[in-house]
Amino acid sequence: MDNKPSDTIAAISTAIGGGIAIIRLSGKDALKIAKSLFKPASDKCAYLSHRLYYGHIVNDGQVLDECMLSIMKAPRSYTREDVVEISSHGGLKSAELILAAVLSAGASLAEPGEFTKRAFLNGRIDLSQAQAVIDIINSKTELSHNQALNRLSGRLSAGIYKIREELLNLLAGVEAAIDYPEYDMDLESLPEQKETLNEIKKRITELIESGELGIILSQGLQTVILGRPNVGKSSLLNRILGSERAIVTEIPGTTRDVLRESVNVRGIPLNIVDTAGLRDTDDIVESLGVAKSLEYAKDADLLLYVLDASSPLDAEDLDHLIALSNKNIMLIINKVDLERKLEPGSFPHNFRELYESAAQISAAQNSGIDKLFAAIYNLFAKNRLTLENTAMISNTRDMDSLKKALYHVNGAISTLEDGLSADIAAIDIREAYIYLGQILGESLEDDIIDRIFSKFCLGK
Repeated sequence: MDNKPSDTIAAISTAIGGGIAIIRLSGKDALKIAKSLFKPASDKCAYLSHRLYYGHIVNDGQVLDECMLSIMKAPRSYTREDVVEISSHGGLKSAELILAAVLSAGASLAEPGEFTKRAFLNGRIDLSQAQAVIDIINSKTELSHNQALNRLSGRLSAGIYKIREELLNLLAGVEAAIDYPEYDMDLESLPEQKETLNEIKKRITELIESGELGIILSQGLQTVILGRPNVGKSSLLNRILGSERAIVTEIPGTTRDVLRESVNVRGIPLNIVDTAGLRDTDDIVESLGVAKSLEYAKDADLLLYVLDASSPLDAEDLDHLIALSNKNIMLIINKVDLERKLEPGSFPHNFRELYESAAQISAAQNSGIDKLFAAIYNLFAKNRLTLENTAMISNTRDMDSLKKALYHVNGAISTLEDGLSADIAAIDIREAYIYLGQILGESLEDDIIDRIFSKFCLGK
């Protein structure tokens, strides 16, 4: 990849309206440009690295603001280039005027994520760590924040580097068997090679399994509330959110469109969709809402299916549960404060376990909600891993690379077990090595790299 930057970039790196605004520069002329605008309060200003200097930004004889100037010379900086940060008063105009002066002095406006992209291109961080930066910025819960910090520290990268090193050593052995057949180094006579591959398979499998939760922590658990009209879906949403977000009435069919909200449930971010009640209806608008409800259910990570404890099991409910039985369903039995008419015996045998593990709540009295939260947490986190000490992938691109790497590791194992030639095993081992490298940013096309960093904010 030969696209290392050579120009000096600049951008406002803080949110508009805060008490302080930071204008960041990076590149070979960063200090030169800053010095052309900065007037230090002391004539002893030496512009040393990793020092703060007080003064003013002056452009064409006009003082734009008083500021602090921080200098970080290469390679001891975020981008491994010369980096200068101008800390001025917050607000909109002051920061804009300073940025305009910096650009006029020779800097180029940074693209979204370009500072972090330069850190990646200059070898300070790998792609996994770079993506952790945006995950830290976008994290919605403490768990997702801690996971992003784990990845930024290089914990995930170190594990992948280790696996790739073992694959490389394995590949060297295979190549030696091909190039020097007279030494009888065929893999079939080297059981330790099979043992190594099986250990690699185990570790990649663990990364895939933990990555399912990592993606949830990063992107949120796509959760859909389903059920017939008037079972309390909107009331449940309000209790989960802790606010009266959805309209609640006794009139069936009140919710006709979807409501989307996000909430933190014991560290698991939920992207909740409240849907129209599932029933046959002649109302065109309501029927469209029902169709949309079922469409959202198909793509959900978790379905919260709500039943009314004060009503017998409806045949439509059973039909929907059967149709959605391949999804992650958590049964919510609402209105347990009323006379119970929902009987366990009305559920088919294969749904008894679902009924027995159901969350028993009263949305009207706000009871049982804590137990529901505990059940959601247990379903996706408890006993699966130690969240504080594990670094997990956080996006579907890396998950796809892991699955492809595992596919080729399995292919190499099958080759050895079937007694096929070593060069076939070498093909699969090499492919696994390449796919794991993609997680770290190796062997990726420039347009893919650009697409990843375009998701960052300006100034980062």
